[in-house]
Amino acid sequence: MAKILFINPVIREEDAPRHVPYGQALMAAIAALGLPRPGGAAAGDPALQSLIDGTQRGEKNRLRDRYRHPLETLAFFGLRDDLTVVEIWPGTGGYWTEILAPYLKAHGTYYAAGPAKDTTSTEGQKEITGFAAKLAADRADYEKVIVTEFAGDQHDIAPPGSADLVVTFRNVHNWMANGTADQAFAAFFKALKPGGVLGVEEHRGRTDQPQDPLAKSGYVREDYAIALAEKAGFKLLARAEINANPKDTKDYSVGVWALPPTYRLKDQDHARYEAIGESDRFTLTFVKPKS
Repeated sequence: MAKILFINPVIREEDAPRHVPYGQALMAAIAALGLPRPGGAAAGDPALQSLIDGTQRGEKNRLRDRYRHPLETLAFFGLRDDLTVVEIWPGTGGYWTEILAPYLKAHGTYYAAGPAKDTTSTEGQKEITGFAAKLAADRADYEKVIVTEFAGDQHDIAPPGSADLVVTFRNVHNWMANGTADQAFAAFFKALKPGGVLGVEEHRGRTDQPQDPLAKSGYVREDYAIALAEKAGFKLLARAEINANPKDTKDYSVGVWALPPTYRLKDQDHARYEAIGESDRFTLTFVKPKS
């Protein structure tokens, strides 16, 4: 069973009820604010499980489910099929797009915030072209996907104050590397409704080493990521060990990319890295306060 720790960013000490258990008080506060509830509706939604098992997903993506835990992660983020959801940098493979787009098609809204159209990055242009081709190849599932641009705070990833949920997976290190982490979190904050939730998953850095501000290894300390979000105005809501991997020693010469699925060292120590599996990751939710 995944471990989830609920944090209390909403109830002030002087407001906390004394006659109910702490966990009940927090969940009551979440309900009162109208927030997506961590571990809520999606966890027991057969429609979501059906899409995770569905034939619309690529085989390479399905093979990664044992590391990425899509049902548990989306449930923890509080996903419902009637929400307005923004995914940051869905990539050409569209791991989450294959699930989110058809799930939200009937009752919700799905924004895919990809690289800016004017990016000079070759990789960024490949992502734009590849993602467009993916959407065009399956109009039935993707016809309602709204593609927007993300480049720090230079573009609106969704109309300001419209999103219920913004999600990002293993991207914080990229923004640290290019010096736009503060702008990225500011863009998320702008897009969310008051009471909206930000879900963040990232390669977890070691606590016995200082954080490299450029995150050249790909690893980010959990406390560092929390500080970035709080600087933008977010409050920590909950943290989970859904995507933890204690086998990950985080001491590889080429950083996190030694591990699958990248295998940057190719055949060198391949069996060792395969046995470790994908990286140890923290999974967090933050809330945009209502006031």
